[in-house]
Amino acid sequence: MLLFLKVFFTEFIAEMGDKTQLMLIALTSKYKLRDIISGTAVAILVLNGLAVLAGGLVSEFIPDWLIKTIAALAFLYFAASTIAGDDDDEEEEGSRTKIKFAPLAVFCTFFVAELGDKTQLTAITFGANEGMGAAFIVWIGCSLGLFAADILGMLVGYLLKSKTPEGLLNTLAFIIFSVFGIYTFYQGLKLIRADVCQVPVMPVLIAVAVVFAVLCVCLFIRREKKNVKNNKNAFSSSKDCI
Repeated sequence: MLLFLKVFFTEFIAEMGDKTQLMLIALTSKYKLRDIISGTAVAILVLNGLAVLAGGLVSEFIPDWLIKTIAALAFLYFAASTIAGDDDDEEEEGSRTKIKFAPLAVFCTFFVAELGDKTQLTAITFGANEGMGAAFIVWIGCSLGLFAADILGMLVGYLLKSKTPEGLLNTLAFIIFSVFGIYTFYQGLKLIRADVCQVPVMPVLIAVAVVFAVLCVCLFIRREKKNVKNNKNAFSSSKDCI
C-alpha cells in the first residue's frame, strides 16, 4: 500500500501543470467528456504498461545497487529539471488531426504528447527500482496518478493557473523528487557497501546532497535571470509598439 501511494503521489504531482494536462483542457472544446476520458485512460494504461515493463526487465539483468543508483540520479535529474524550467514550448499539432472516432483521436494525441515526458520516465524509474515483482502495483499507481492529475487538470486546470500561487506546484514536485532521489541514493550506497566494497555511506551521501543543492541554486539563479531578461525584452517590444 505504501508503494502504491508513493508511486501514485509522485506521478500525480509530476503531471500537474504539464503540457499534456493543458492539452486535455484544450480538447474539451472539440470532444465530449466521455470521449476524452476513455481515450486518455487507454493511452495512459498502454504508455505506463510499456514503461513499467521496460523498467522491470532492466531490473532482472542489472545489479540492485546499480539500479538504485541510476534511479536516484534519475529522481535528482527530475528535481533539477523542475528547477531549471521547461523550455519546450512547442505546440502539439496532433490534436488537429481529423479522426472521426473521437476516443481514438484523443488516444493518439495524448500518446504522442506524453512519449518521453517526465511522467513516463518516472514510471520507467519506478519499474526498474521495484522490479517485476511489484510491476502491477507500479503500473496501477502510475496510471491512476497520471489519470487523476489529467482529469483534475481537464476539469479545473484553468482555475489552478489563476488561484494557485505561482511556482507552488513546481516547488512541491521539486521537493518530492529530491527526497526520493536522496533516499534512493542512500539505499544504493548501502547495497554497494554490502555487495561491492566498503564505502562511507553518510559522507558520500552528504557530499552528493551538497553538490545537488549547489547545482539547483545555480539553475534557479539562471532561470530567474532568464525570466528578467525576457520581461525586459517584452517591455522593450511594447514600448516600440507604442
